[in-house]
Amino acid sequence: MNKKVSIIVGILIVAIIGGAFFFKSKDNKKEEAKNTDIKITHSLGEATLNKKPEKIVAFDYGTIDSLDKMGIEIAGLPKSNLPTGLQKFKDDKYLDAGTLFEPNFEKIHELKPDVIFISGRQSKVYEDLNKIAPTIYLNIEDGKYMESLKSNLKTLGEIFKKEDFVKAEIKKLDESINAINKKASESGKKALVTLTNNGSLSVYGKDSRFGLIHSELGFPLSDENIDASTHGQKITFEYVVEKNPDYMFVIDRGAVVSGGEKSVNKILENDLIKTTEAYKNNKVISLNPEYWYISPGGLGSTTEMLKEVENSIK
Repeated sequence: MNKKVSIIVGILIVAIIGGAFFFKSKDNKKEEAKNTDIKITHSLGEATLNKKPEKIVAFDYGTIDSLDKMGIEIAGLPKSNLPTGLQKFKDDKYLDAGTLFEPNFEKIHELKPDVIFISGRQSKVYEDLNKIAPTIYLNIEDGKYMESLKSNLKTLGEIFKKEDFVKAEIKKLDESINAINKKASESGKKALVTLTNNGSLSVYGKDSRFGLIHSELGFPLSDENIDASTHGQKITFEYVVEKNPDYMFVIDRGAVVSGGEKSVNKILENDLIKTTEAYKNNKVISLNPEYWYISPGGLGSTTEMLKEVENSIK
C-alpha cells in the first residue's frame, strides 16, 4: 500500500511540475511574441507589426526608393508613371497594385501583404487599406522636408533593422545640406521656386512642398509674401520680372504627368524672363520633375535633388 501511495504521489508531483513548466513555457512564448511586436505611430493611426515584414506593398515612390536603397524587396506597387530610377519594378514579379490614387484592393487582398506603406496621395483610402494589412502613413510635410524624411527613414530603419544604415545615410544628407546652405546663405542671392504645368506658372514659398530650397538649403526668397498652398500661387511672367530673382528653379510637372505637355522651354524662351538676373547669369535651373514631383522623400531622390541644387551654385 505504501509503495502504491508513493508511486501515485510521485506521478502527481511530476504532473504538477510538468504542468507548471508547460504554462511557463507558454507564457514565455507569449512574452517573446509580444517583445517582437513593433508598434508604429503615424499621423493617421497606429500599426502593429508582429514580425519583420516580408511581403510589402508600397504606394509612395519616395518610400519605394528608400526601401530599394536599403536592400529591402517589395512585392507590390503602382506601376503607372514609374520614375526612371525605379524602372526595375516594371518586372512581372512585382504586383501592379493599382494607381497612386486608386489602389486595386482585390489584388492587394489576394497578395496578403504584411504591411502597406502610403503617403498623401492615398490618405483618403487609408482605412480601406488598413483592413487588408497594417498600413503606415509616411508623408513629407510641407515646409518640413528634411524633418519628415528623417522621421520616415528612422521608421523604416526600425521596422527592417536598418538603424545603422539609416544613421549613416542621414549623416551624409546633413553634410551635403550644410555645405549647400553655407554657399547659398553667404551668396545672398535670392531665388524663386516655380512649377510649370502645361504653360501655366506657379510659385512656391518657404512652407511649401518645395520649401526645402529656402528653409534648409539657405536660398533667400525673392518674394517673402508667397501664399502657402499645395498647388502654389499662380503667377505671370510680369511677376517674375518684378521680383527679378537671381535664381529661378523650375519644375516641369507636365513633362512627367500622363497627358501633360513639356513646357519648361517656353519659360526659357520667354522675352520677359530673358530680362531677369537669373536668365542673364544662366541661373534659370530646370530641376528633374521625377525627383521633385513624382518621387520626393526618398533616400535616392533626395540625394539627387541636393546634387542638382549644389551644381547650380558651383
